[in-house]
Amino acid sequence: MSRSKIDQQNPQSTTALLLQQTMDLYPPGTSTSCMPPFYFRDFTCSYCRLIQPPRTKHCHDCDKCVLQFDHHCVWLGTCIAKRNYCRFWWYIFEQTVLTVWTVAFYIQFFYLGIVVSWWKFAIGIVLLVALILILVVLLPLLIFHAYLALTNQTTYEIARRKRISYLREVPSRVHPFSKGICRNLYDLCISKQRGFFLEAVPPLEVLQARARPYTCRDVISCRCC
Repeated sequence: MSRSKIDQQNPQSTTALLLQQTMDLYPPGTSTSCMPPFYFRDFTCSYCRLIQPPRTKHCHDCDKCVLQFDHHCVWLGTCIAKRNYCRFWWYIFEQTVLTVWTVAFYIQFFYLGIVVSWWKFAIGIVLLVALILILVVLLPLLIFHAYLALTNQTTYEIARRKRISYLREVPSRVHPFSKGICRNLYDLCISKQRGFFLEAVPPLEVLQARARPYTCRDVISCRCC
């Protein structure tokens, strides 16, 4: 008998198996109890009733659970998460470069002293000020998301770190899901499994070991990479 037929005949066993596999991704002691229904409530979305792996959050705007949820972008009308985060970063980078180029173009225009009518000159000043204000927002946003990409973090995890059960005991300077800069970027932008790979929360002992200060040997051996 095929696995699909077994799953259809006994859906409760399939749910229990998925629940157990999901629980194995969390460190021991994360749930309030190892007996139902407590752990089931802890690892199940209260809105769509799906079993949530680590780094998953229910988006109320999209009305679905999103893996490695970063934020819901109102400008793009979609969630920024694991599968589209790399493209989102490059989108911000492109907009930042375009804004810098346009600001430089306007500055050169005024520097050359090209004679134009007063209303065109006024419009140019207004546009230049608006572009500078946009750049003030875009550049820090680009740097912030570059930092998140290099350390394998999300905006939601940073903002809600004390409220996420499996991150409360993690030392503040430790990035629990980071595998080093090179591997983080590879998993984010190149790996074919980037949209489907489920990350387990490392044990607390491993995270505490990461909290120790860097030594010369760590720098030589590229511990951060």
